[in-house]
Amino acid sequence: MAKKKAEFTDEDDALLDELGVEVRAEAAATYTPRQERIIAGFEDVQRFFAEHGRAPTHGTDRDIFERIYAVRLDRIRESAECVALLSGIDSQGLLAGATAADLPSLAEASDDDVLAALGVDRPAADDSDVTRLRHVRPRAEVHAAEEIAQRTPCQNFADFQAIFAQVQRELDAGIRTTIKHQDDFDPAAGDLFIVSGQKVLIAEVGQRFTTEYDRMDRRLRVIYDNGTESDLLLRSLQRALNRDPASRQILPPAAQGMPLFADQIDAEDAESGAVYVVRSLSTHPFIAEHRELIHKIGVTGQDLKRRLANAKKDPTFLLADVELVGSYKLANINRTKLEGLLHQFFAAARIDVELQDRFAEKVAPQEWFLVPLQCIQTAMDLLAGGGIDRCIYDRDSACIRDRVTGEPFEPRG
Repeated sequence: MAKKKAEFTDEDDALLDELGVEVRAEAAATYTPRQERIIAGFEDVQRFFAEHGRAPTHGTDRDIFERIYAVRLDRIRESAECVALLSGIDSQGLLAGATAADLPSLAEASDDDVLAALGVDRPAADDSDVTRLRHVRPRAEVHAAEEIAQRTPCQNFADFQAIFAQVQRELDAGIRTTIKHQDDFDPAAGDLFIVSGQKVLIAEVGQRFTTEYDRMDRRLRVIYDNGTESDLLLRSLQRALNRDPASRQILPPAAQGMPLFADQIDAEDAESGAVYVVRSLSTHPFIAEHRELIHKIGVTGQDLKRRLANAKKDPTFLLADVELVGSYKLANINRTKLEGLLHQFFAAARIDVELQDRFAEKVAPQEWFLVPLQCIQTAMDLLAGGGIDRCIYDRDSACIRDRVTGEPFEPRG
């Protein structure tokens, strides 16, 4: 620190002259702005020592400011320039301490390594001096990181992975939509949300209980689409949704008021076409033998009679006439994506067929399936009701089963 200039009286000056002592005015010490910041930063560490009786230390259980002071002190100790500058004011002996063991050696580690250990973003390149540590994460991000840390791998994620994939396909097809979640919500098992860019499935819901603040809460088993899970309180999930401005609730198809399959289309609905199911009247031995089980599942925006009129000239209809055995009107939906969704659901039962068209070109229709008609009808019911994501088609037993329990769904009468 700057030394105060000595003050002498005239008598003192005369005495010194007689002794032959030359008096020189001592210039006040000056520091560069960088040195002043280093000194000010070290004085923060000294104040911490004076208040707590110890040097600041590292650790996730320490206050963020103590952790910042600990990093600052380690960096000062590693710098010969800083030690030389501060040794004259180090009354507590802080410069003699060793670097904390839980950080990498600052002689080997970069600034990024040190800041990463604290979970702090690196300052701009032109503002990286030891006394300024900026961009400390807000508490909201810290809470989010803590919640992520509480997640564990989902041991039976295979039971849920296909559900997430199915929901994504339904979102892409417009079968499902999303809305901003409601503040007063009480999720049930099977409900889906989007939070922090991840799809979240409520797998299990516990019993209600009253907290110490006289609020109702319950424990939830929450599955994330990245293969992890967490036992969250309902209030914790609600806070996570509130913190994320982009959070959404994923609605089941039935909740959207969309007449996917209906006999009548309301005036305000936009007709999208129809799903049709046909059987081939081909005389091919295999088809003739299994005619009651072989069905084409298609989607069209045309009039059905017109679409089927020239079936015997169309390779996609196996160059034979067909019998219409089912149809479902569509409204407000992307029919092409819906068709892909249905084909994916019955993919295990797809028939590999190859034939030549009238130009002798080989054609392999992809819309024929060895599936009982009742199963197709059940799939349509599940799709309209929002339950198809929890089901699979079992080719071996020729029935639709619950993905988790394995129990069959009863086909509609």
